[in-house]
Amino acid sequence: MTSKPLYHLGFEQDDLGTVPPTIALLSGDPERSRFIAETYLKGDRLLSANRGLNSYIGNLANGRSLLAATSGMGAPSLSIVVNELVQLGIRQIIRVGTCGSIQDYVPAGSVVISQAALCRQGAANDIAPVEYPAAADPFLTVALVQAARELGVEYHLGITASVDTFYEGQERVDSANPHLMRSLQGITAEYRRLNILNYEMESGTLFKMAGVYKFAAACICAVVAQRTSSEEVLLEQKEDTVSNAIAVAIKAVENLA
Repeated sequence: MTSKPLYHLGFEQDDLGTVPPTIALLSGDPERSRFIAETYLKGDRLLSANRGLNSYIGNLANGRSLLAATSGMGAPSLSIVVNELVQLGIRQIIRVGTCGSIQDYVPAGSVVISQAALCRQGAANDIAPVEYPAAADPFLTVALVQAARELGVEYHLGITASVDTFYEGQERVDSANPHLMRSLQGITAEYRRLNILNYEMESGTLFKMAGVYKFAAACICAVVAQRTSSEEVLLEQKEDTVSNAIAVAIKAVENLA
């Protein structure tokens, strides 16, 4: 643990109070972290907004202290934040993100709970070898499943493709670069046949870090695009779907206490 502000997060151990949190909800979007704090945490306060990595602390309704932190977009940024959170004593991390489904039976508006990730991320290769498993903590994962059932939120449990890029890496051609490398052409169909549920950009590195650093990690993502029919993010559904994913994560944490 550290007694001085961390370079990227901008806060230190003493800022976490006399009973510091050991669990964090980690979001790529700083506004999502703010929403979690303002909606679910009593006595919430901003720890730091350094580099847009907004972090908040507060208590759940049952009194448990919780950190709502921001990872930024992509695995390299997440790797920095997670390393520093672990230095501050965080031992359980649930990523609350968004994703695109690549299976017909995983509709936009549902959530995906990742039990493991196909990890195609350069940042993860600095943490552990390519062959090192990117697996979620089974206990946190079960807690998310139970919470989704309690709240009546449609969920799908399975394997996630965790990649480095939003456009090329997820085989999007409706962008500034319509000419994908041959190695990426058809990769979504291949992943679909491997029973992979969705694309996102952080969980693989998070899971590998958890194995190496010895903390527990899980991931729940709101499905905001149905890639079997369109590359488009369905903005009209996004707010409600993300709110559901957050509610499930909060309920899971409360059930763990």
